[in-house]
Amino acid sequence: MALDQLRIASRRSKLAMVQTNWVKAELEAFHPNLEVSIEAMATQGDKILDVALAKIGDKGLFTKELEAQMLIGRADIAVHSLKDLPTNLPEGLILGCITEREDPSDALVVNAKNQSHKLETLPEGSVVGTSSLRRLAQLKYHYPHLIFKDVRGNVITRLEKLDAGEFDCLILAAAGLTRLGFKERIHQLIPSEISLHAVGQGALGIECVQEKTDVIDAIKVLEHTSTSQRCIAERSFLRELEGGCQVPIGVNTTIKGEELTLTGMVASLDGKQLIRDTSTGPVNKGEKIGKDLANILKSQGAGEILAEIFASARPQE
Repeated sequence: MALDQLRIASRRSKLAMVQTNWVKAELEAFHPNLEVSIEAMATQGDKILDVALAKIGDKGLFTKELEAQMLIGRADIAVHSLKDLPTNLPEGLILGCITEREDPSDALVVNAKNQSHKLETLPEGSVVGTSSLRRLAQLKYHYPHLIFKDVRGNVITRLEKLDAGEFDCLILAAAGLTRLGFKERIHQLIPSEISLHAVGQGALGIECVQEKTDVIDAIKVLEHTSTSQRCIAERSFLRELEGGCQVPIGVNTTIKGEELTLTGMVASLDGKQLIRDTSTGPVNKGEKIGKDLANILKSQGAGEILAEIFASARPQE
């Protein structure tokens, strides 16, 4: 029997709702007889705004409540920014679909007084806002003369803080700015040579119950093959390193013909150590490519760097 109803669990932030409503519209277009509804809620990560994410631990901070809705039967799928979805999912749930990726680059957004500057020309002592340890470590490595401050809140709140003069610039995901209608605020796309992006950045991941094959069949129409191949490799790399998104781990993937190349990076929090390398293989061997690259970096000292970070970033009690 064809599926006639589908319930989506989503965070209720503006960006999450933009993304979820896009999924809803796409599914309804592909399945005209399917009635799709959205159940929006706040997650733990949405509620804790006065503490840096790195200090509270973030595996599942933006996903657990949504997953609970699926496990108790109140939702059929959950739509996530894939970069927020842990690489190890609760028993009974799977990553059923990965959508076409927006540009995964990090973006520089500047205060009006810095319109004439690029990241590489910002004056010494310029205050850069970012909540990401990955961005922080890479930028400290390349630009130790800049000052970095943590910034929390949704994208709009962060832009308001920037425009009020609390920061000289912000580093944000280009994909989020584009989806929210702020593409014109992107002052510079930061090249991957400077800042490798987060695992899964720019893509949406649709999580679902493993046993609901009718739901899986319905959402597979949104699967984007090359994005999925790239993200599988990235998530395998992260899983092998046992890292969440609040550790300085960055990636970039390219596909040429039937060959996928994954670049990965691990850095220390102070930006003084940065290990980076690549692994290449067939596009359908993403799991192996990611695992191989993780082991290459471990052989170069990545394990020791991460062990020190994990020890210093345990959740507060």
